[in-house]
Amino acid sequence: MEISHASAISKTRAMDEIHVLAVDDNLLDRKIVERLLKNSSCKVTTAENGLRALEYLGLVGDQQTSVDGHHGVKVNLIITDYCMPGMTGYELLKKIKQSSTLKDIPVVIMSSEDVPTRIDKCLEEGAQMFMLKPLKHSDVKRLRCQLLQ
Repeated sequence: MEISHASAISKTRAMDEIHVLAVDDNLLDRKIVERLLKNSSCKVTTAENGLRALEYLGLVGDQQTSVDGHHGVKVNLIITDYCMPGMTGYELLKKIKQSSTLKDIPVVIMSSEDVPTRIDKCLEEGAQMFMLKPLKHSDVKRLRCQLLQ
């Protein structure tokens, strides 16, 4: 997680600098998450699927590409839907956690289905949180508090 350089900056300023990658195949859900995060002073980049998210992060296949001399892009948090065609949020989580440069980025999985085995599987694989859709402003506040701890 790249928020460590912000430790000398006030918490309010650090919150403003949180960059979130929001991944969801459903346009409406993606827009809702984007709006909630932006209303909470986050910078938001969206991706419509797991592959696009990996491309944005500089992780294509099993190789990482360099962007401006750094591996990937500075992202403080990834929030992804679980059920997506092509690559599920769980598969995206696994790829991120297997990456030496991305593994420390917190990943939050969201789903409209409350399936305990799915939730447990994601948390065991390294997800920071599992949230039920539709997300609410209180969910984003809780997420930001946990991220800044």
